[in-house]
Amino acid sequence: MHDAESTNRYQVAGVDDRERGFTREATISGSADGRYALRFRYERLVLTTTSHASEADALRDLIHQLHQRGYTQLRTRLHFRGTVYLGNQEEWVEYPDPLQGQKRGWKAWIRRLWKKDFGESPG
Repeated sequence: MHDAESTNRYQVAGVDDRERGFTREATISGSADGRYALRFRYERLVLTTTSHASEADALRDLIHQLHQRGYTQLRTRLHFRGTVYLGNQEEWVEYPDPLQGQKRGWKAWIRRLWKKDFGESPG
């Protein structure tokens, strides 16, 4: 078991696969060998990353897993450093959506309607 000082917590925010905004907490635990793993829970979804050399790598792993599930507009920020609450002191780190994820939203919805009604995409 890790002590409280080796556990940091991050806020993870974005838009889920059903296009709902969310903010949840992710916990990163450091091990004695200097590796980091992350645990994230959102509704029924529970994700755990493999062990990484840095917290940033563990966060990127989580973001990749969320992108694969259709989550977009993802960002993170350190919320607790050990037991110290940081609130809004830290800056958000934003992660660009993969190209396929950027085709969601109202523009894609209009294209789908246009194609359905007229059989082609608007120019």
